[in-house]
Amino acid sequence: MAITAAQNDGVSLTADKVSYDLVETDVDIITSGRRRIPAHSGVLASASPVLTNIIKKPRKSHGESSKRVVKILGVPCDAVSIFVRFLYSPSLTEKEMENYGIHLLALSHVYIVPQLKQRCAKGVGERVTAENVVDVLQLARLCDAPDLCLKCMRLIHSKFKTVEQTEGWKFLQEHDPLLELDILQFIDEAESMKKRRRRHRREQNLYMQLSEAMECIEHICTDGCTLVGPSSNLDNNKSTSQVKTGPCSAFSTCYGLQLLIRHFAVCKKRVDGKGCLRCKRMIQLLRLHSSICDHSESCRVPLCR
Repeated sequence: MAITAAQNDGVSLTADKVSYDLVETDVDIITSGRRRIPAHSGVLASASPVLTNIIKKPRKSHGESSKRVVKILGVPCDAVSIFVRFLYSPSLTEKEMENYGIHLLALSHVYIVPQLKQRCAKGVGERVTAENVVDVLQLARLCDAPDLCLKCMRLIHSKFKTVEQTEGWKFLQEHDPLLELDILQFIDEAESMKKRRRRHRREQNLYMQLSEAMECIEHICTDGCTLVGPSSNLDNNKSTSQVKTGPCSAFSTCYGLQLLIRHFAVCKKRVDGKGCLRCKRMIQLLRLHSSICDHSESCRVPLCR
């Protein structure tokens, strides 16, 4: 049976699992604005080990009042009300997260409420901007929220020129040079990793092109392909530049190699010994094939011995 505990601020506290309709509140939570939020010590203690320790401390006399007093200061009164309500019923609205997500993250860390901390870290991360990312990063480090820290670091890296113009970054430079150094090191490592990934992609692309070229050379010299083929596949009445073979699946690469082979066959610079860049490239491809070919005895590619 769910209950509602009346409060001065009008925020309701609902307990979905346990009925407290017959139990009087025995704790008053005092906020920075002197607002009193009545609560049940059993609910608070079951939700937070820090509140458990506070409630277990010997109670000081407060006149005629028999209630314990717990002070939660330093954050807006409404944020404390939402925090206490969450201890009763773990739910947050988008508007509450928008207005008090940062404060709730701090409260969830201080009072060790993991479920609220996880939701706040995610919610604040979804709303972080270049204007407040430095402030959010500092809070995330204080609250030990690594996922939120990483998200802030990545945002700073992607929008660094915008971030370094903000007041938060200027304040950071003056008062927290160690964090500034950590951010700059993260950016440097991220850029280095990006360069390594690009180089790796280029290398993989080159390997794929060379692998396809080796297959095409063997295919041309064994089966023939449109323009070039082995002499055994040609009719006696046709020149070596005419082959009765349709285009293969890798025709783009194959066609370029065929043109290179035809040039290699008639190049005068190669014959004269003056050197030709295209002929040198062809020789390199033939030598590469020769170095990796597993059946050189039966292979029909030139230089494959």
